[in-house]
Formats: sequence, structure tokens, C-alpha cells
Amino acid sequence: MSCYSLKLFYALLLLLLHAVVSILGFNSLPNSAEIKCIESERQALLNFKHGLKDETGMLSTWRDDGNNRDCCKWKGIQCNNQTGHVEMLHLRGHDTQYLIGAINISSLIALENIEHLDLSYNDFEVSHIPELMGLFTNLRYLNLSASSFGGSIPSDIGKLTHLLSLDLGKNLYLHGQIPYQLGNLTHLQYLDLSDNDLEGELPYQLGNLSQLRYLDLARRNSFSGALPFQVGKLPLLHTLGLGGNFDVKSKDAEWLTNLSSLTKLKLSSLHNLSSSHHWLQMISKLIPSLRELRLFDCSLSDTNIQSLFYSPSNLSTALTILDLSSNKLTSSTFQLLSNFPSLVILDLSYNNMSSSVFQGGFNFSSKLQNLDLQNCSLTDGSFCCFLMSSSFIMSSSSSLVSLDLSSNLLKSSTIFYWLFNSTTNLHELSLDHNMLEGPIPDGFGKVMNSLEVLDLSDNKLQGEIPSFFGNMCALQSLDLSNNKLNGEFSSFFRNSSWCNRHIFKSLYLSYNRLTGMLPKSIGLLSELEYLYLAGNSLEGDVTESHLSNFSKLKYLRLSENSLSLKFVPSWVPPFQLIHLGLRSCELGPTFPSWLKTQSSLYELDISDNGINDSVPDWFWNNLEYMAYLNMSFNYIIGAIPNISCKLPYRPFILLNSNQFEGKIPSFLLQASGLMLSENNFSDLFSFLCDQSTAAKFAILDVSHNQIKGQLPDCWKSVKQLLFLDLSNNKLSGKIPMSMGALVNMEALVLRNNSLMGELPSSLKNCSSLFMLDLSENMLSGSIPSWIGESMQQLIILKMRGNHLSGNLPIHLCYLKRIQLLDLSRNNLSSGIPSCLKNLTAMSEQTINSWDTMSHIYWYNNTYIEIYGGYSLGGYTLDITWMWKGVERGFKDPELELKSIDLSCNNLTGEIPNEVGYLLGLVSLNLSRNNLSGEIPSQIGNLGSLESLDLSRNHISGRIPSSLSEIDYLQKLDLSHNSLSGRIPSGRHFETFEASSFEGNIDLCGEQLNKTCPGDGDQTTAEHQEPAVKGDDSVFYEGLYMSLGIGYFTGFWGLLGPLLLWRPWRIAYKRFLNRLTDYVYVCLW
Repeated sequence: MSCYSLKLFYALLLLLLHAVVSILGFNSLPNSAEIKCIESERQALLNFKHGLKDETGMLSTWRDDGNNRDCCKWKGIQCNNQTGHVEMLHLRGHDTQYLIGAINISSLIALENIEHLDLSYNDFEVSHIPELMGLFTNLRYLNLSASSFGGSIPSDIGKLTHLLSLDLGKNLYLHGQIPYQLGNLTHLQYLDLSDNDLEGELPYQLGNLSQLRYLDLARRNSFSGALPFQVGKLPLLHTLGLGGNFDVKSKDAEWLTNLSSLTKLKLSSLHNLSSSHHWLQMISKLIPSLRELRLFDCSLSDTNIQSLFYSPSNLSTALTILDLSSNKLTSSTFQLLSNFPSLVILDLSYNNMSSSVFQGGFNFSSKLQNLDLQNCSLTDGSFCCFLMSSSFIMSSSSSLVSLDLSSNLLKSSTIFYWLFNSTTNLHELSLDHNMLEGPIPDGFGKVMNSLEVLDLSDNKLQGEIPSFFGNMCALQSLDLSNNKLNGEFSSFFRNSSWCNRHIFKSLYLSYNRLTGMLPKSIGLLSELEYLYLAGNSLEGDVTESHLSNFSKLKYLRLSENSLSLKFVPSWVPPFQLIHLGLRSCELGPTFPSWLKTQSSLYELDISDNGINDSVPDWFWNNLEYMAYLNMSFNYIIGAIPNISCKLPYRPFILLNSNQFEGKIPSFLLQASGLMLSENNFSDLFSFLCDQSTAAKFAILDVSHNQIKGQLPDCWKSVKQLLFLDLSNNKLSGKIPMSMGALVNMEALVLRNNSLMGELPSSLKNCSSLFMLDLSENMLSGSIPSWIGESMQQLIILKMRGNHLSGNLPIHLCYLKRIQLLDLSRNNLSSGIPSCLKNLTAMSEQTINSWDTMSHIYWYNNTYIEIYGGYSLGGYTLDITWMWKGVERGFKDPELELKSIDLSCNNLTGEIPNEVGYLLGLVSLNLSRNNLSGEIPSQIGNLGSLESLDLSRNHISGRIPSSLSEIDYLQKLDLSHNSLSGRIPSGRHFETFEASSFEGNIDLCGEQLNKTCPGDGDQTTAEHQEPAVKGDDSVFYEGLYMSLGIGYFTGFWGLLGPLLLWRPWRIAYKRFLNRLTDYVYVCLW
């Protein structure tokens, strides 16, 4: 065939192929060769977007309009140039732009060809990594790091056999064990599971990952057991991170040494490293080739560091990052750091550098840029000897970019002078949480022109806020909160060029002593994203003219000032706030209509604002993206409508202390907690029993309302409930059986209602209860034994003011944690059990308050997963208690109070001697019973006792003298018994009035102004008339006075020095010894 014919054949063939392609529809548009996305995949992406909150506009290009339908052009999307299928979904967030919400991965199943998925640095609110992730079998790259995932790692990720890179690190709530199925990912080159809460043994299957270059399991993980890696495994590793207290062996050190490509080594929480000579030796050998070495929280001492860096041969010109934080190092370690001339980052935080004895000769790298000395117990003295040494100044003054000295013990303003005399290029400086005093020197602002971030919060700084901060042209963030700064706030803006106003983003001045009005000149800072002025003494009006220039404002906190916000009703702010705090300002009396424009609010606090209005319906519809709402302590009226609104962020809602009325709407079951106390709500039934299920509902406080009728019998719908307070309502009838379904419940408060009948046996399922308050009702029957058997976590048990009868069950002695036990004002009979000594918490003189509070609020990862972060600390224990005869309220801080109140019953028998074991008891009330016998002398052992009431019993015998030895005893009532004998004297016992002892016929003593047998002669003499004084009486008075003076002078003149002055005493003894020897010789 000729050449021409061949060319013609190929041309016809190409035309034919083009026609076939057109007919089959492989081109998305007939007049364009441009590939566009697949319709089903476009819809999948839109559905994915719909389930998330994008308040920062990260997905703003993902629109369904005519001009932007091609998803291949959307931000974060990359399609295959030939097929149009989505191959990459890259939605990596950052500080100012991130997604919020639980991801709906099922909507992305249509993306069958996706190879790259990056959802890192977002906030997925402790949602679980979906099991469906295993369906994306074409994935080569998966990054879900730093996105607040919870739960465990799904085993189905092991099905992604084409993965080259897997990053699940920095998810603080990711827990459980590493699934062994990850060993199936044999092509994996990068695996990061660091900064999680993982535990257990490492699966040996990880040794199959022969292609791994990067393996990081360090930081916050707590793995255990043996390392599963044999010599020769993972030969290509250049980065290794291990976290947990592994049982390290010499063979593991050998494996480590054989990693010839290793340049980065990170070990965390490996506490037995300090005692493993082999590992320290092997790490020492690796140091010359390492570029990064991190030994965090490994219990290392100065001696261990010396063994690592002991030799000049360990001089490393490669090491640029050294992290020795959270160990047991002292200032002596610094002398070993001159071996690393190339160090760029040095972290020595959380060690003890308090010693002022620095031996000199240490010299940091001239390349050092980041130095972290946070929480090193640095004082002014030790800091002076360390950082102010000439060697440090000369070597690091020009290179240092970031310096963290926070959480130390620095007081003197000398630090400021050192900084602006010794550092010329500092960008970030943290001096927060010290004890710095006095004003900030003027010279600081004139020299520190390179500073971008300055944190001086939580100190004791005084004086006015220097205006020079506005002349620091590189400054972007300034934090001076929690100090004692004063003066007019407006003076801060005077005499300043504000040359940094185009980059200044964050101003934190909360909790100082600033006064005056909010100046309109604050609008100069048009780039502000964070404005925190809460907790000052600012006053005056805030109008739209103050805020209209803040188009980028996201966080505004003006709480706890005397500011009045007066915006015209039609005002539309230029910003979309995420957090707004206006507590204790003045927004009212009408509800602020401008809030309707704030559709991105995540946290809102307008409590105590004088709002005297109803809440418009549009506000409840805007709750969809809110996680925290506080409108408490206002005068808000009306009912809450039962709208069909989804609350995906499970908001914590505080509406207490208002005048809401009517039914509680069921849509609020989607919240994590509801604080509705002190309102006029009248119905609870429709809220709980409308067939809705609240799987993550933690707190319900409807105390002090007008709820009537019987308790609803549908508590299974809120089975995750932790705190339930229905006290001070008008509830009646029996406690329903379904309340036993609340197996996670920690506090049940039904105080002051009209409940009756016996306690349902189903309550024994509530074994997590630490507080059970059923007082002031009409409950009857006996105290069930299962309270002691099943509720052994109880700290507070209150059943006072009921109709309970029968014996005190000995099973109550199983309550080892009990601190407040009140069974008063019932019909209990028989004796007090002698097993009281088993009440362990009562037997301890001191209480670890932290341990108690952490037991009550178990803020672990499981809690946060279920209930969310905002419910933490949302409920404060509200305890009423008869204290020293007066009913008082107690809050959380008074949990150190330990008290037993069994008064007003029909108890008989003697007070058991075992009460003397309750050394921590602060209050004991056994009054108004039929107790007999004597007061046990062991009661004097109760050194912490402040209140003791044994009145109105049949107690006999003497008052034990040991009672007078209780120093803290302030209230004592032993009245109306059959006590006899003299009232003990001593210490402060004479301060008790007669009412403490009255009604005891045979009792005598000064307190009752009643003489005791044997006091008669003295009494007679006191009532005889005085004799007429004569000459003899005057003589004898003078004689007796002279004898007294002579005795005093003679005693203290001779014996006093012998008793008080040691040299005289020794000389006198020597004299007596010589005298004895002399007499002995003479006689014999």
C-alpha cells in the first residue's frame, strides 16, 4: 500500500473513532472537549456538604447554580482529565477555615474512583470514623488527622490495600487498640497514629509493613507489652515514634540500631527507658545521624542525659530538633547542649530548672530559633543565671524567633529589659501564667518591633495599657487578659499610629480593671477577628457605629461590664459571629432583633441582660448550628414552640431563672443538657413521651417549676441521662419502674415533692449514682438493702422527711464513699449498726477533693463522645443540709463536708463505740430518738467534729472528758437526756451555753450555774459575810504578800535560769556530780 493510501486510511479511521465517541456520549458537551464531572458524583458532594457546617466559607464554590455546576472546578476537587471521575477530595482545614459537624461518609460512596481523601484539621465533633471508609478501595492517600474524631479505628480500613499513606494522628478522642487488620496494608509507606488515646499491645502484623518509611505511634498513646518488631523488620524506616510504657528488651535495642535510614526518633511515656542501659546506649550511638530526637515524658534524669551525650564523639551537626520535655531534668542538663551546634528547636518544658546554680560554659546553637521553657519552675534568680548569661545572649540573640517562658515563677520586670536588650528578631513571646508585677516598661515597645504574637496573660501586671503596642508594626495578636491593668480603655488608642491595623487580628484584655467607655476609634482595628473585653468596668453605650467596621469579627466577648448595647432594630452587622458573650450587660428590655442576622453562632451567652420579652420563633430556628446557649437570669416570658428543628451539635442550653411557661418542647431532647430551673414550666410528659429518643441527652434540671401530676413512665427515651433534678415541683404518685433504665445516671434529685409509695426495685440498676436525694416526700416502706449493695458509688444519700420505717440496714455500711448521709425525720427503729467503721470516706480526716470531683465528673473520652464538650461542668450540685440547726445550701466546693444525720426517728439502743472510727466526721446529729446508754468515750477521737447533737434521747452517765479536747467543736447539744455528774471543763467547753445541757436533772457545772457534790464548803464560804478588817488582817495581808514575792523571787532567781538557760543547767549538773563524788569519798 502506498504511503498516501496509508495516511488516508489512518485519517478515515480517526474520523470514524471520533464519530463513535460522539455517538456513545463520552464527551460531556458536544461543542467542547473539556471534561466535566459526573452528575451522580456532583450530587454526592452536595449531599456531603449539606451535612456539615461551613461557617468560614471553605465550600463556598460548591454551589448548585447554573454558573458553577462543574464540580471538577470546585475548591478541593480534582477530576481525572479523561473520565471526569473525582479522584481527589482535599479539604484540609486550618486555624481560620475549617468544617464542623459529623461527616456523612455514605454520601461519598458514589466516588468510586477517589484515590486521595484529605479531611484533616477540621472539627468533626468526636464523631466516629465511619466503618464505610473501607469501601473506598482505590484510595492511595487517606488523611483524617487533627479532626476531633472519637471512637476506635475501624478494622475495615485494613481493606484499603492500595493505601500508601494513612494519617489518623492528633485525634485526641480516638481510643482503643490498633486493629491487626492494618497489617494488610502492605504497600503502606506512611503511618501516623500519634497524639491519640490508643492503648494495648501493638499487633505483630505491623511488622508486615515492609515498605514503611514513616511510623509514628508516640505522644498521648499508652501502648504496653513487648515491641513486635524483629531484627530486619521495617528496614526502610527514617522516622520512628513510639508511645507507651513498653517492656523494652535488649533485642529491641538491636532492632533499633539496625534501622540504618533512621533520622527521626520520637519516644514518649516510655518510663522504663531511664533504667534500660541497652536502649540508652543504642540511642547514644544513633545521635550523630539523627536530625530529630524527642524523648518526651520518659522519666529521664540528668544522669540519663549525661549517658546519652557523654562523649565528644556524640557531637552532632545534623541534629536540628531536640525535645526533652516532661522529664526530671535540672539546670545541670544545659551544659551538655553545646554538643549540638545546629539546633533550631529546643524543648525543655515541664522540667525543674528552679536551681540558680548554673555551672557556666553552656552555649546554645547560634541557629536556635525556638526555645520552650514552659513550666520549668524558673524563678528570677535561676532565669538570671541562665538566659542572661553572656554566652546565651551572644549565640542566640539574633536567631531566636519563638520563646516560651509561660507557667513559671517569674516576678521581676527585669525580664522585659533583658528581652529588648538581648533579642532582636523575636516573633512570638509567651510569658503568660507567671507572677510578673508592676508596669510594662516603655522601652519594651520601642525595641520589640519584630513581635507578631505576645502573650502576657495571667500575671499581676499593673498600670495603664501602654499605647506603644499600637506602634509595634508587626504585632498581630496581643493577650493581656487576667492582670491588674487599669485606667481608661480609650487611652490605649491615643498617641499611637496603629501601623499594624491592617494585620492586627486578636485583642484579649478580659478580666482587668479597665474603666471608661468603648471608644469609637476601636473601629480602626478593622481586621480584628477576636475581641475579648469581658470582666472589666467598662460602661456607657455600644452602638452600631462602634462595630460597623469589623467585617471579619468572629469572636466578641463583652461580658461582665456595665455596657448597654443599643442597636437600631434594622441594623445588619457586617460580621458573622461564631462566639458572642454579653453576660451581665444590658441588651433588654426587648429581645435583640439583630441576632437574626447571625446565622453562624456556635456559642451565645446573653444571660443577666434584663430582657423582659418573649423569644421570637425565628430565634429557635437559628439553633441549628449552636453548641452553647445561655439566656438565664432574665425575665423572658411565654412558651417555647415545639418546632421541627434539628440540633446536630447537641447544644447545652441554659434557660434557668426566667418566666418561661407551658410545656417543654420535645425538639429540645436533641440537646446535651437543659437547665430550666426556676421557671413556670408545667408539663414534662409530652417532652419525654412523644416517641423521640434522646441518645445523647446528659443533663435535665427542671427544679423549682410548676410541674404537677405523676412522674412520666417513659424514661427509657433518655437512657443516657447523667443528672436529673426535678426537685421543688408538685409531683405526686409513685416513682415509676422505668426510671431504673437510667443506668448511667449519677445524680437523681426528687427533693420536696409529694411522691409516695416504696422505692421501685428497678432503681438498683442505677449503680453509677453518686447522689440520691429523695428528701421531703411521702415515701414509705423500709430502706431497701440494695441501696448499699448496688449503689456503692454514693457520696450523698438524702432521704429525710419521709415515712420510711423499719431498721437501718447494715448494708448501708457498704457505702465506702459516702460523705453525706441524711435519714432524719422518718420512722426508723431498732439500733444504729456497729459497722459504721466501714464508711471509709468518713474515717479519713482529709478528702482528696480532686479525686471526689473527678469521680463525679468523669471527663474521659467516652464521656465527650457521648455527651459533647459543652455539657462538662454544666451541672453544679445543689445540696440542702441541716447544718448546726439551720437549713443551708451547699455547692460543689463544700463536698469536703462529712455528716451523718439520723435525728427525729425511733432509734433505740446505745451509740456504738465504732463511731469513734469516723475521724473525718464534721457533723453528727442523733437527736430526738430513743437512744440509751452512755456517750462512748471514743467520740473524743473525732478531731474534725464541728457539730454534735445528741439531744432529746435517754442517754445517761457522765459526759466524757474527751469531748472537751475536740478543738473544732462549735455546736454542742446534749440537752434533755439523763446525763449526770460534772460538765467537763477545759479549752472552749466553758463557752457552750446552758441550753446545750438543760433538761439533765443530775448534771452540774458552771454552764448550768449549778454546784456539784463536794463544792459545798466553797459555796458556803462564798455566801458568808466578809469579816471586818482590823489591824491583824492588814498585818496578815502584808505577810502573805511578802511571802509570795519572796517565793517568786527565790524560785525564778535560782531555779529559773537553770530551767531556761542551758549552760547554767549543765554547770549545775556538773557541780552536783562533783559534790556527790566528794561526799562518796568522804563517807567511804
